[in-house]
Amino acid sequence: MAATPHVSPTLSRYKFFSTSAVENPNFYPHQIIESRRRKSTKPHLQAQHSNSTNISYGPRTTTELASSKKLWIRQTETEQGQIEEEEEEEELEDSDDEASLLSLSIKPDRNMALLDDYEMEELGHAPPDTNHRSGYVAVVGMPNVGKSTLSNQMIGQKISIVTDKPQTTRHRILGICSSPDYQMILYDTPGVIEKKMHRLDTMMMKNVRDAAINADCVVILVDACKTPANIDEVLKEGLGDLEKRPPMLLVMNKKDLIKPGEIAKKLEWYEKFTDVDEVIPVSAKYGHGVEDVKEWILSKLPFGPPYYPKDIVSEHPERFFVAEIVREKIFMQYRNEVPYACQVNVLSYKTRPAAKDFIQVEVVVDKNSQKIILIGKEGKALKMLATAARLDIEDFLQKKVFLEVEVRVKENWRQDEGLLKYYGYGGQIRAM
Repeated sequence: MAATPHVSPTLSRYKFFSTSAVENPNFYPHQIIESRRRKSTKPHLQAQHSNSTNISYGPRTTTELASSKKLWIRQTETEQGQIEEEEEEEELEDSDDEASLLSLSIKPDRNMALLDDYEMEELGHAPPDTNHRSGYVAVVGMPNVGKSTLSNQMIGQKISIVTDKPQTTRHRILGICSSPDYQMILYDTPGVIEKKMHRLDTMMMKNVRDAAINADCVVILVDACKTPANIDEVLKEGLGDLEKRPPMLLVMNKKDLIKPGEIAKKLEWYEKFTDVDEVIPVSAKYGHGVEDVKEWILSKLPFGPPYYPKDIVSEHPERFFVAEIVREKIFMQYRNEVPYACQVNVLSYKTRPAAKDFIQVEVVVDKNSQKIILIGKEGKALKMLATAARLDIEDFLQKKVFLEVEVRVKENWRQDEGLLKYYGYGGQIRAM
């Protein structure tokens, strides 16, 4: 058996380019928050005098002292102005940082604010559609019951990653399903976790509850292949203590895997022993019953104009989906605990008109042993991962890209609340 390659724990990153893997021991770890270094604001009156050819080290006259005092005052005023300018620049940078964050917990204003002057003028000459419906839908359930598959089917394209492993979805994915008569905004949420092992699990469940707070209705998924069970735990973790509970639909997914007689019995059980408004069996994988789910949701959405332009399917930026694609490939290629220990971040996304777009991605893991597994012997495993991810990214973006993947170790990142918020688990993601 070949010896396992040794990777030094001090090695800060392992790069994969399109043709080779390169170690760079001189690279310093990427810092999340880089402190801003101020220029020195201390007066340098003595240093300025030392540059003069006429320096007197003896007692100075009153005129000399007055001249020095005026010079010191002028310099102090100048430096005070520089300090104020720097503080204003920092305030602008802070406001820019806040503006670049996209909240996943606050409903936007109706899309009147998103229309340009021409569209506003056109809309002003047309009567509003009083029959148009729009609203938010929270899709909740235990891990691996098909929430992301159902959301993708309803939207009509893949925006949530899907694997056969539980707890693939970590973020609350906002998907938009539009037609001339309606707009439903779907929150595809992480699977409900009963036993929370890390701070990450707790923050993920808070995001699920936040989605339910905004929802006009809730879709609860269960696995039709399993014995019917009480959904109280899903409701407790997924909805929390809502004063007014929204309309709820229970969806029995994977009906294609069981006999019709079993479906009828399980449907009857859920109708009798759960406090939901309706139960619909579906096969999200093949699209069977999805239109019935849509019709139920539309009957519960309030009348009103759309929240978003009709030609977009998500408010998330492209770099978010790039990271999700890489994470999906990790789940598909690796086993055991490795996929769950990985966090994928897009460090750089540069559009280059005369060349392929450049995308730099980091994969953060808990331990050096996980890093060794990700890289593989002679970097072959990482090369396979990067190639698979690049092909899907190019298909998603409809353009050629140059993908660089790095692996870094940040011990116990799943317990670090500051890092988790920066990674987008605090209810906000970076819009750029």
